[in-house]
Amino acid sequence: MANLLTDRAFWVNYWESKKGLAVQLPENYLFHRQLTEIIEENKVSTAIELGGFPGYYAVFLKKYLKLEVTLLDYFVHPPVVNELLKKNGLAEKDIQVIETDLFSYHPEKQYDLVLSCGLIEHFNDTADIINRHINFVKPGGTLFITLPNFNAVNGWFQKNFDKENYDKHNINSMNPQLLKSICEKAGLKEVESGYFGRFSVWLENENQKPATVRLFKKAVWLTGKIFTKIIPFESKSLSPYIILQAKKEL
Repeated sequence: MANLLTDRAFWVNYWESKKGLAVQLPENYLFHRQLTEIIEENKVSTAIELGGFPGYYAVFLKKYLKLEVTLLDYFVHPPVVNELLKKNGLAEKDIQVIETDLFSYHPEKQYDLVLSCGLIEHFNDTADIINRHINFVKPGGTLFITLPNFNAVNGWFQKNFDKENYDKHNINSMNPQLLKSICEKAGLKEVESGYFGRFSVWLENENQKPATVRLFKKAVWLTGKIFTKIIPFESKSLSPYIILQAKKEL
């Protein structure tokens, strides 16, 4: 499929390369403040995480915010999901899992909150993948999407030290104004889109990189953290993430 920058084999290899996936999620997990505000302000009771295997956000939402949650992904390895649930004091029945192709699946129900974290940037047609998210949103519900900002220093790291991973991302999608315009064209309201986080850099499977690369990355990470602590701001050049949030009309 031309719209897709990855395939099933990529995700199988990606997840099989990861170790220690079953972790205890903290109450201050990344984006916890934004998600908590959405849920409290909108009386959210149901949520679906798209493309979220092994289901960190689905688990977080169930564990700390007591939502009825669903995880949908193209690739799901049940033992990993079950181990993650157990690690967080949850049972298999606490999360509904749907393993399917988002491009052929027609939502059987809609949700108060539809979220994905690190999904839409793997597709060439950004408007199409966002609209597929919107299909899951209940009238009056909220769309919440995050993606990495590879136009920042972190993107330079990916491009120079992990080009194969960099090429699996649609850099053009990492544009807050583009994301906002897509949502507004789709009829969503209260659209907010912008950079998030002061500074961070990372590399996939960092322990497999040469020692010189790991040391350089650590030095840049430390320098950036100190700089943005002294002069705190979020920007295209430094912020590691982009957040998109919008509501569907009743």
